[in-house]
Amino acid sequence: MRIGIIGAGLAGLTAARALAAAGHTIALYDKARGPGGRMSTRRVETTQGMAFFDHGAQYFNVRDPAFAQDVARWEALGAAARWPAAGDNAWVGTPGMNAIIKAQAADLDVRWNCRIEHIAHDGAGWQLTYADGADSFDAVLVAVPAEQVAPLLADIAPTWADCAAATLSQPCWTVMAAFAEPVGHGADCLRDTGAIGWAARNSAKPGRSGPESWVIQGSPAWSQAHLEDEADMVIAALMEALETAIGSALPPTLVVQAHRWRYALSGAAGQSVMWDSEAKLGVCGDWLIGPRIESAWASGRALAAAIVER
Repeated sequence: MRIGIIGAGLAGLTAARALAAAGHTIALYDKARGPGGRMSTRRVETTQGMAFFDHGAQYFNVRDPAFAQDVARWEALGAAARWPAAGDNAWVGTPGMNAIIKAQAADLDVRWNCRIEHIAHDGAGWQLTYADGADSFDAVLVAVPAEQVAPLLADIAPTWADCAAATLSQPCWTVMAAFAEPVGHGADCLRDTGAIGWAARNSAKPGRSGPESWVIQGSPAWSQAHLEDEADMVIAALMEALETAIGSALPPTLVVQAHRWRYALSGAAGQSVMWDSEAKLGVCGDWLIGPRIESAWASGRALAAAIVER
């Protein structure tokens, strides 16, 4: 089949690789300018060189033996490495979290900066419409966050759309700060302290370079309560929370920015995939299983398996 996939995050790309290996022709569409999504890495120029920030997902764990095989492939490619500071089974992308998305996207037909505006069935197949035109497919898979699934499927799969609409994500405010000197804290990460859900010395992760760089993420409850605050207010609050957590003043900053993730931690719909073999329409994503990187991979793999088996 010729299969169109909306969303080139880990779920969509994992499904695409398995389906391409089974002989299907795949095209992926993603509204982002490049690989990353919630596994993005930001680069910011400073007077001490380029600073790097994994401002979305911070690391991932490996439980599924099949997932471990893919992680081993990423490690062999230089795209992943263990990060003991976050736990015995913690891994990160190298030199940034988005390296994993780049590895999954290699050799696939991915059309970045292309937002799908409408999905329609014309009797013979599916049509995906975007700003510059439309493409036709035998099957369509939707691999985006639940909040984006709902409007896409409202007219063609209302039950699925309702499920997506009811599976809410939690937000996250993230502050990225590069410092002129090392921060006076012995550990490279800390969790669940005051307003902070997670903070880490990003520059200490494997394969990183550049100045002392930290990522500070508000807890889900704090981020929700301050979701509409201005970025400057969020920066001040989370930097103060980091000072309180480490018990000392922070060094002068080289650069500091904030990013608001409205859909950071997915919900869990209680199933691995949605697939209608008659209509040739499917859905995958972490929001079906739970808010883990491995969940996105597992959902994409399960959807591909259901299609290949059929």
